[in-house]
Amino acid sequence: MDIKSKIYVAGNTGLVGSAICRTLETHGYDNLVFTPFPEYDLTNQEQTREFFARENPEYVFIAAAKVGGIYANSTYPAEFIYTNLMIACNIIHAAYKNRVKKLLFLGSSCIYPKYASQPIKENYLLTGQLEPTNEAYAVAKISGLKLCEYYRRQYGCDFIAAMPTNLYGPGDNFDLQTSHVLPAMIRKFHDAKMNENRDVTLWGTGNPRREFLFVDDLADALLFIMKKYSDLQHINVGSGTDIEIRKLAELVADIVGFKGMIKWDTSKPDGTPRKQLDVTKLNDLGWSEKTTLSSGIERTYKWFLSHHLKEKFTKSN
Repeated sequence: MDIKSKIYVAGNTGLVGSAICRTLETHGYDNLVFTPFPEYDLTNQEQTREFFARENPEYVFIAAAKVGGIYANSTYPAEFIYTNLMIACNIIHAAYKNRVKKLLFLGSSCIYPKYASQPIKENYLLTGQLEPTNEAYAVAKISGLKLCEYYRRQYGCDFIAAMPTNLYGPGDNFDLQTSHVLPAMIRKFHDAKMNENRDVTLWGTGNPRREFLFVDDLADALLFIMKKYSDLQHINVGSGTDIEIRKLAELVADIVGFKGMIKWDTSKPDGTPRKQLDVTKLNDLGWSEKTTLSSGIERTYKWFLSHHLKEKFTKSN
């Protein structure tokens, strides 16, 4: 990938897409193109086709997606499967038609079976039942992964897929109705601290274990993969370690400065019991995470504070 290559980052304003752009620009890649919404709706095949025909990008990162936590996935499954299927189909097919040199599709660790052996290897895909609470999203992401695989097989396209673990960082979604577990904790503990609440209630038992990766580390890994990896099989991207949700809550509360009690609503679902990726393949290529969990949470909370205060000021004026 030449420093002046035209690179299309789909989803450039989201958590992952914005991190990819930061990383590319840091490394000197400045010929970036985007599809701003609503000018371009990636679920619209004709609009996607027109964009590729006009811009003719050489390399593509697909970070565009409709994402959310357990509540959002359970409540809006039709929206999740439709939107994510259409984005994958439209971009991948347009990339093939316009002879894109290389494409990287970004999936999710939820593609793996709910009760997969730990840590989860790439070849565990489609060996068991999915977690019901995010099945719609997972099916769409599996379809995108398989599109890359089949276009490579039939047409010889250099299309690859990376499966990241749970992500967090600057630009995250802190809306309590649609956010993932870590940013939701930051928001809950911050609000409780500001309101001087004595306790915070979190979903589930606190027993499941999750792996987390700072989003700028992911972006660094994706650039590395785009340069170094070309294979039929997707590749896992993660930290290689996990943490109990209960321990995560204690860590976030400490960083935020919440001193009250943490309660657990066991009537709410836990989701998958454990989800840790085997990142041996990526590590063997020469990449590993750079940001510790505590350092990443601190950086994310600082971003939240500046963003949250700016948002409050804007609304009050």
